[in-house]
Amino acid sequence: MSSNKLKLEVNDKVANLILDQPEKHNAFDDIIIKEIKDTIDNIGQNPEIRVLVLSGSGKSFSAGADLGWMRRMSEFDEDENFSDARSLADMLNTLNLCPKPTIAKVHGPAIGGGVGLIACCDMAIAADTAIFSFSESRLGLTPSTIGPYIIKSIGSRNARRFFLTAERFDALTALEIGLVNVVVPANDLDQYVSDLTKTLSKNSPNAIRECKKLIDYIDGRNIDRPVLEYTAKHIARVRSSDEGKEGITAFLEKRKPNW
Repeated sequence: MSSNKLKLEVNDKVANLILDQPEKHNAFDDIIIKEIKDTIDNIGQNPEIRVLVLSGSGKSFSAGADLGWMRRMSEFDEDENFSDARSLADMLNTLNLCPKPTIAKVHGPAIGGGVGLIACCDMAIAADTAIFSFSESRLGLTPSTIGPYIIKSIGSRNARRFFLTAERFDALTALEIGLVNVVVPANDLDQYVSDLTKTLSKNSPNAIRECKKLIDYIDGRNIDRPVLEYTAKHIARVRSSDEGKEGITAFLEKRKPNW
């Protein structure tokens, strides 16, 4: 799939989804939001794809919402704005729940909704040249639809600071507050992400899907009897799966598993 706003390149079972409007700093509108959601849905259902890498072309990762789109929406009533915002919320949730491991490769500025895309990915690798900002409050807006994913990533204390100030912060600050996992020199970004995709591709696709389900279920819950029951049933189901059996057998036979 390729359009004038979004590119999808698949190599060695890795899907590289590239926001491709460098002249707009990869800002997105209602059209590209639907394209992103549909593309991620297709990637999630494709057994030939093992990893999804999300990146941007040009100087920026993503400037978030396109201001022309925001201007149009400001002229609509609340019900029409709700319908439009729901589409963005659905796209973010689709990325968040993608059954494949997802990596945000952040080489440049990520602003507003662009930071939301990063927080929805399983992992975020940033170049030391990347910068970040939740700029919404300077525009009279709020980071509402991205809020749940950001707050899970950086916590409410950091969200209070950066949502309210709308200040820009650098990659090392993003690392410190938990928005990104690793910061590397800009020249090393491509190689680091490539190595990470190779590591992920060695692992059981089913185990990766199940790990993501496990994290989603446990996150924020008390360690009580329902959680204990869930985890016991979960490992019993995974252990008795085809890939669970194959993984143990391959290990004992000192060979590579068949996935």
